[in-house]
Amino acid sequence: MKAFLWIALLSSLASARPLNVLVLYADDWRHDTLGVAGHPVVETPNLDRLAGEGVRFTSNCVTTSICGVSRACLYTGQWMSRHGCRGFNRFETPWKQTYPGMLRANGYHVGHVGKWHNGKFPADRFDYGRAYYGKHWYELPDGRRVHVTQRNEEDALDFLRRRPKDRPFVLTVAFFATHAEDSHPDQFLPQPQSMELYRDLTIPVPANATEASWKRLPDFFDEQNEGRNRWHWRFDTPEKHQRMMKNYYRLATEVDATCGKVLDELEKQGVLDDTLVVFTTDNGYYHGEHGLADKWYPHQESIRVPLIVRDPRMPEEKHGTTDEAFTLSVDLAPTFLTAAGLPVPDTMQGRDIAPLYLEEDRPDWRDEFYYEHPTLRDADFIPASEALVRKDWKYMYWPEADLEQLFDLVNDPREERDLAADPDQADRLAAMRQRFRELKKKAQ
Repeated sequence: MKAFLWIALLSSLASARPLNVLVLYADDWRHDTLGVAGHPVVETPNLDRLAGEGVRFTSNCVTTSICGVSRACLYTGQWMSRHGCRGFNRFETPWKQTYPGMLRANGYHVGHVGKWHNGKFPADRFDYGRAYYGKHWYELPDGRRVHVTQRNEEDALDFLRRRPKDRPFVLTVAFFATHAEDSHPDQFLPQPQSMELYRDLTIPVPANATEASWKRLPDFFDEQNEGRNRWHWRFDTPEKHQRMMKNYYRLATEVDATCGKVLDELEKQGVLDDTLVVFTTDNGYYHGEHGLADKWYPHQESIRVPLIVRDPRMPEEKHGTTDEAFTLSVDLAPTFLTAAGLPVPDTMQGRDIAPLYLEEDRPDWRDEFYYEHPTLRDADFIPASEALVRKDWKYMYWPEADLEQLFDLVNDPREERDLAADPDQADRLAAMRQRFRELKKKAQ
């Protein structure tokens, strides 16, 4: 009898397959742009359903808030200081140390569709690779005019339907939406069928989307700053703010619809419950807060992004829950590798987040992290910024100006009152400055 049980156990282990991995990776989409997060306008029924079947991490952040660098952080599990991508160039980390590279080397069928933004797309590194971004509408060789999100959908479904059924897969669906088409005067260009969405609504204007908030920024924030320049493109009149934000939310709902169709295909194929599904984004986004547009800087609007995880190993009582742990963009690569049964290389600096929802005894977890962003073009255009981020306090450092800022996030969540010069906060400032330097060094 014991021999029979042992043989049955061995047979079960032999037939067990590592989890598939699906990464739904949107662009310029911050933490609260979800119906399930309580957003008063945007409709995201498919992602809301995904959150109901998994865990939503409400304090998830990026370690650098810009498209190219953040994507390098995703692939490598490393801070910018280590992977070396300081804009949109190819990262320096060897491909064999990235999650797509390691999974492919261990038998996975590996796909990428959509935005790349890390130098020339390395098509030979993927079994299925389709890279495109930068505009919302495309003229395809077959004569069709196709929206970029529709193109994402078609390519993702093509990958899933053509994949070999005897191998696990990893697919990254890298949406371009909700990113603006920067060269187009209308910026956000949704599909015609979406134009009735939100038409009769009034979009709430953020409380700190004011001239007074803009003037509270450091003096080097002037009209030459690219965040201010793009604010003029999108938000400098009430009418423009309404039009731009309605189209932005329409793009978000379109991404949500495509996520739903991809999940439906997994369910149709009978592999949804063999697949680790993650929805997240590359950076947050100013909707006019601080008199800014886009991302880059260490404010909450810029660094906090959504993270939804649906993991078939997750106990049912975790479904539909939220978790306030500080999860980071660099944590996803180790999470994917561990789900595949692979060791995490020492070069990766993030942590597998699965113990947060799989283990009965909650693991020790970070309560702070180091944020970094490079100078782009020059300090007038996009200045470098760094920060020590905690849930209750934030220390910011602007290297070119050698300027420190300190914010009490509990009593000042919109980061309007800089306390760096407050003598009552001198000890806190010194302690956070020291800890900031320690974490900065560890990020290298």
